[in-house]
Amino acid sequence: MSALFRRGDRLLAGALAVVLVAASLMLGEPFVGVNRLPHALTADGGVEHAVVVLLRAPRVVLAVFAGALLGVAGLLLQESLRNPLAVPEMLGVSSGAAAAVAGCVAWGVSVPGAPLVPALAGSAIGGAVTMLAVRGVRDRAAVLLIGAAVSAGLHAVMLTALSLSDSRDQGVLVRYLLGSLTGTTWETVATMAPGLLIGLPLAALMIPALGVLRLGDDTAAALGASPARARAATLAVGCLLTAVVVGPCGPVSWVGFLAPQLGRWLRPRGTHRSWLLWSAALGALLVVAADLLARAVLHPVELPVGGLTAVVAICAGVLLLLRRKASVVAR
Repeated sequence: MSALFRRGDRLLAGALAVVLVAASLMLGEPFVGVNRLPHALTADGGVEHAVVVLLRAPRVVLAVFAGALLGVAGLLLQESLRNPLAVPEMLGVSSGAAAAVAGCVAWGVSVPGAPLVPALAGSAIGGAVTMLAVRGVRDRAAVLLIGAAVSAGLHAVMLTALSLSDSRDQGVLVRYLLGSLTGTTWETVATMAPGLLIGLPLAALMIPALGVLRLGDDTAAALGASPARARAATLAVGCLLTAVVVGPCGPVSWVGFLAPQLGRWLRPRGTHRSWLLWSAALGALLVVAADLLARAVLHPVELPVGGLTAVVAICAGVLLLLRRKASVVAR
């Protein structure tokens, strides 16, 4: 019976993915009907081919990449710190990457490999500041409060960069800082591809480290493992994955919180390997769905994707946490 449910979950996720991708390619101006979609994907599809293949398809692919990376990053951070609220937005990782990119744009700093290189540097600095600030702190609530304080400081840097930027750049920066996939091209996807190809295998290599950290620091140390090194390596990979997304897309918020929560809900007795796979898949579905809603809800006005993911993820995540707490109390 459990195998049947696992197969059913996979089939449901696959069907939902097909529906979301097809809807993302069809909806918009011009509308491409389901009967016209196969023809639009061919080279002789005319205007519909240009719209679907050159404008909508790269946006869908970028949404899939971004959601998968954020879902995995959230799982790594939560498991390494053993806290469901340890997400990029609460540890200075996401805001550090966004602040670095916004500062480069506002002050006209030309950096080779932008926006990926500034995002990597910013996420590393933000995460490092938080980790240094919480050294010796064992209270989970205190760790999150310190991380929130670091994130608030980096948000102040972002707002300063925004206020000092040229009026022509302010609109672009506001949309970027809210998280957006507007203007995505295949070149944008290509900038993210190396980080994806490097980051996801590194995340898979962190699965043994997560097993060590799950034992607790004292138990792991007694067995001869180094929890500090395992945690540092895991956090470094989480920062890398987050920066790869924030560089081209901005801070697409709280996907790294909800996707792992849903993965654990679907697989309460799963392994880190299964949680990693489900976090990636569910994160991709969340961002594709959010981008579709961002384009469709107030068409032709486009909403920020990061705002939608934050609202949905926080509401759904709180419900999941409350349900888990209630089940623990009932036992």
